[in-house]
Amino acid sequence: MQRYRFKKIDAFVQGQSTGNPAGCIYLPNEDALSIEGMQQIARELAGCVSEVVFIYPDDGHYGLRFFSAEREVAFCGHGTIAAMYDLIKNDPVLSRDPITRIHVGGQELLVRNEIAKADSVFISAPQPVEQKLLLSHDGIAAAMRIAPGEISEKYRIACINAGLLTLIVPVDTLDSLLSIHPDQQHLREFCLANGIEIILVFSTETSRAGNSYRTRVFAPIFGYLEDPATGSGNAALGYYLLKEGIWDGRMIAIEQGKTREHPNIIRIVSDASKVQHSVFFGGNAVVRIEGEYLLSS
Repeated sequence: MQRYRFKKIDAFVQGQSTGNPAGCIYLPNEDALSIEGMQQIARELAGCVSEVVFIYPDDGHYGLRFFSAEREVAFCGHGTIAAMYDLIKNDPVLSRDPITRIHVGGQELLVRNEIAKADSVFISAPQPVEQKLLLSHDGIAAAMRIAPGEISEKYRIACINAGLLTLIVPVDTLDSLLSIHPDQQHLREFCLANGIEIILVFSTETSRAGNSYRTRVFAPIFGYLEDPATGSGNAALGYYLLKEGIWDGRMIAIEQGKTREHPNIIRIVSDASKVQHSVFFGGNAVVRIEGEYLLSS
């Protein structure tokens, strides 16, 4: 029996929102647990958390790997928020540092510590890569089980990878967004056939004044239909908004979720670089369960 320090941590919690749960396993080094062991833990925690993040010291920084019940995940925004908020808040050395560097999938990302002034950490999303869209409006609408006319003509559809390849789909109204009820298996087949990892649908209509957008994010290839609060998807939206010239990079709040009354809140901001803008997504985290994870050999 192998024992690992474990926490269940909800990221992006605000007010009566429930956030997004992540399982966090703290390893003494990268080789302390095999990939098969990581996948086994993620399968065992299916239904309790959407992803499990494995954190370990890495060349003076921290390395992170992510697994859903079905596969390794290239990048998990809410898992990164959960793990790094918890580490920084509880480490006297890290808590004094304004910037912590982490390694994810061979990339170095920045974590801005704003816990003292904003009860949040902000993560720099990987630089975006846009892929040519080969999908029709009708095909996307059929996959989402919505009428083609509900896809907005004010904004374009795009495929942007900011950690995960995200299909970004605009709709005109909040009612249209909240009424989407896709079939998980059909949407999974659509995503796999087209190399899409997540689908983000957005509207400029929000349920609360002061918020800029409402999103919903669907991730059927990872073993569940909908993600309630997403760092990578909303970061991709941020890069999209920058490219379209409809966001100046200043801090905005994005609502996410399928309930009108109590959405989760993800904040995004872009740095001031004139060479290569980075989008940072931010939020807080709340520990719900803490103890040891017992993994049978």
